[in-house]
Amino acid sequence: MHSDQETVRVVIVDDDQLVRMALRLVIDGEPDLTVVAEAADGDTAIEVVREQRPDVVLMDVRMPGRDGVDTTRSLRAEPAAPAVLMLTTFDSDELVLRALRAGALGFVLKDTPPARIAEAVRTVAAGNPVLSPTVTARVIAAATGPGSAEARSDSRDAARKRLAALSERELDTARAIADGLGNPEIAARLQVTVATVKAHTTNLFTKLGLANRVQIALLVRDAEH
Repeated sequence: MHSDQETVRVVIVDDDQLVRMALRLVIDGEPDLTVVAEAADGDTAIEVVREQRPDVVLMDVRMPGRDGVDTTRSLRAEPAAPAVLMLTTFDSDELVLRALRAGALGFVLKDTPPARIAEAVRTVAAGNPVLSPTVTARVIAAATGPGSAEARSDSRDAARKRLAALSERELDTARAIADGLGNPEIAARLQVTVATVKAHTTNLFTKLGLANRVQIALLVRDAEH
């Protein structure tokens, strides 16, 4: 997790040079943010991340060759993995959903105002998810909407099997995370301390093999739909 006292180091990954230029202007225009490298494709992104060790990667979802989802999955498996913030448009809900499952910590639309993009970078650098309410609704719809009943059933059964390994308190914590609650709110709901909530959350990451709270929320939703 990044310290608020340090400059957040960012890598921009997008196959459109104009988009990369625009994002660099936004990021470098902030006193606490800096772009340390750019990449036009997933393979190059992995190389520059290994070299630069950034705090945050701004990742395009759709790219030729290795797309943003596969690249995110690879980056999250790296030592000292950076936080990944996906760049998307309204027509890529399913890819965003896959990216969140792969370990992305959030997503922003490419036409998001510059100040909000900068704030989103700061948020994921601090280890917190960035989930725009409008786009979140569409992603949840993609997760629980049309699809074969058989596929949905398989996904639900697999999710329930993973959650079965949890203790009752860990499961309660996972459900509270899926409801969008922060640690203080979860502590109040479960009538435990914030430290206990943090301990349960750490156990969730370990037992479920997940990287962040967004993935926990998606797994709970799979189990319940």
